[in-house]
Amino acid sequence: MAEIKTEKIEREYTIPLRREIHKVARYRKTEKAIKAIKEFLVRHMKIYDRDLKKIKIDQYLNEEMWHRGIRNPPTKVKVRAIKENGIVRVELVELPNKLKFKKAREEKIEEKSREKKKKRTEEKPVSTAEETKLETEEQKKEKDEKKASAVEAGQKMAEQQHKQEKHLISGKQKGPKRQRERRMTSAE
Repeated sequence: MAEIKTEKIEREYTIPLRREIHKVARYRKTEKAIKAIKEFLVRHMKIYDRDLKKIKIDQYLNEEMWHRGIRNPPTKVKVRAIKENGIVRVELVELPNKLKFKKAREEKIEEKSREKKKKRTEEKPVSTAEETKLETEEQKKEKDEKKASAVEAGQKMAEQQHKQEKHLISGKQKGPKRQRERRMTSAE
């Protein structure tokens, strides 16, 4: 078998965006800036088919671009591009303080979720294959019984409701509770 080469290329660029965003209407400037970043990296990171889908922009770079809205993106941005297996990941070189704190908070939350997951896996005893088969068979029986009881309960409720409706109506039409007011005409 042939071994797959995983070349990893890492470069830093300062991407000028002013000239590109100057070409479009104000309500499309940030969209054009994102596209300009991708086009720049396709050209400089040697993606030969020029496929913009192979450029993956980091969440924090995207937030920095959209920070001032659609009409006023930054005129240049310093990024770090990492190319692995034909896909280029792009991230900011220096995160602003606001994004640093946000990233730290998200990492902390992720760390807690990993710890909880570990605790859950440690608490569960490792059972043999036979025990798991027996448990699954028992669980299947219980589920079948629950479904059957739910169907029976639904049928009983439908019958009771039908009886109540039958006794309420009993073939007679109920009239209005009060009569309409008659208007007096000049003839009366």
